[in-house]
Amino acid sequence: MFNFKQFIIASLLFTSLVSFAEEPDENSTVNAATPNGYISDNLFIFMHTGPSKNYRILGSVDAGTPITILSGTNDEFVQIKDDKAREGWVESKFVTTEPGLKQQLETVNQTLVETQEALNDAQQQLPMLQQNNTNLLAENASLQDTISGLEKQLQDERLAQQQKVQKEQHQLLTYGGIIGISGIIIGVILTLFLSRRKRYDGW
Repeated sequence: MFNFKQFIIASLLFTSLVSFAEEPDENSTVNAATPNGYISDNLFIFMHTGPSKNYRILGSVDAGTPITILSGTNDEFVQIKDDKAREGWVESKFVTTEPGLKQQLETVNQTLVETQEALNDAQQQLPMLQQNNTNLLAENASLQDTISGLEKQLQDERLAQQQKVQKEQHQLLTYGGIIGISGIIIGVILTLFLSRRKRYDGW
């Protein structure tokens, strides 16, 4: 049993076969480029071999189908190339440069699928990222402990060096004091000795 769409297409094709309308030269069409238009949101429209409904019907084009608008337009019809590489004419009022609801829905659905896949990947990577974060935190804590230990060791070495220098300075001062006192004592002894000797010599 034919559905409604197939019945309409078959009827119109039969009618167009008995039409004596002149067909344009098929070699005059321009090669298609990147799709730059869409069929507006109707159920479907018919594509003709020329810029009029009197020309033979090539077939139907579904709503939202990306098309390439070719050269050679008039007020009511525009020449197109559809997604099946068929070149023909359709009514201008059904052609738009903006994606139809069907095309927008397909784009949104594709974006949704890609977003869901990205989310799934992120969820799969989350445990690994959390483990990496834990490892990095542990490594950071270990480095902090190492730095603290090195800083304390350096501080201890500086303190020991300072104490050593102070001790050496204290020893030098002590030795200097002893030498100074010893010199004074020797000087006094020599003075006393010499003064007594002079007195003995005077007797």
